[in-house]
Amino acid sequence: MKEIILTGDRPTGRLHVGHYVGSLKERVKLQNSGRYDEIYIMIADAQALTDNAEHPEKVRQNIMQVALDYLACGLDPEKSTLFIQSAVPELTELTFYYMNLVTVSRVQRNPTVKAEIQMRNFEASIPVGFFCYPISQAADITAFRATAVPVGEDQLPMLEQCKEIVHKFNSVYGETLTDPKIVLPENASCLRLPGIDGKAKMSKSLGNCIYLSEEPEEIRAKVMSMFTDPNHLRVSDPGKVEGNPVFIYLEAFSRPEHFAEFLPEYSGLEELEDHYRRGGLGDVKVKKFLNQVLQVELEPIRERRKYWEQRLPEVYEILREGSRTAREKASQTLQDVRHAMRIDYFENDNLLK
Repeated sequence: MKEIILTGDRPTGRLHVGHYVGSLKERVKLQNSGRYDEIYIMIADAQALTDNAEHPEKVRQNIMQVALDYLACGLDPEKSTLFIQSAVPELTELTFYYMNLVTVSRVQRNPTVKAEIQMRNFEASIPVGFFCYPISQAADITAFRATAVPVGEDQLPMLEQCKEIVHKFNSVYGETLTDPKIVLPENASCLRLPGIDGKAKMSKSLGNCIYLSEEPEEIRAKVMSMFTDPNHLRVSDPGKVEGNPVFIYLEAFSRPEHFAEFLPEYSGLEELEDHYRRGGLGDVKVKKFLNQVLQVELEPIRERRKYWEQRLPEVYEILREGSRTAREKASQTLQDVRHAMRIDYFENDNLLK
């Protein structure tokens, strides 16, 4: 069986460092590993419209922004198929069939859906399209027969619901759909990067992000304003490392060579954390080090993005060709699904049989 990846992002804004450590970096690593036969990277504009239906221009304008961030991070159109979700209408038909296999109460119990509804203050006014987001995601994954889905930890409930749909479909109609597995980042700190304000999740809507495309001075200003331990008021005070965004970011981004270059008085992150815990280490020094680390990590991404910004017609063609390839793949799966359900009425006179 082929090894296939499907993953993607909603185009509601530029991508940030949370996307990078949570999934983008892992995608590039998997892309270049040679272990996968097919890789599909989706710009999920149809899903973005479920809570932006009155502002489609916001979604449209950000499709190219997300594509630029993909290319800047190292996703290679020669190795990965980059495509736009709404350009593959077969996904909508699959979603419609899968809706009959899931109850309303099951979707309501999905922790990711519950959290998103609360964050957006939808309550009873939740759009039906947004409510069906997990079912749509199952259609995306199964349409490409994905065997692996590299995502952040917050998407685990979505994948579990996808697996339930796969099992239910296969039990009712026969073995047709591929059962996927989730691929999480190896670094535990990358599972969910907090916002610079200390809130649990970095989010475009909360305005607490560091974007991949930001200029050096913008990054520095955001790092220096980051939330730390509120009880670490003086340099001499003992500080708390656990739950401290600055140290979580260092866990996600710093490497031994960064200490050797920028902070040689420490052997590594563990020694820096110990010093902070016992007191005598100020937040400013730690933040300055984090800024240096982020600048090193993000500079090549920013430069590649500027390269592609000068070649937008090429980016356009990459997306158009990728969407064509993606549609061919999805149509094959849809054909199999319709056959399994015995609703391919006009194939080989099936309606007469």
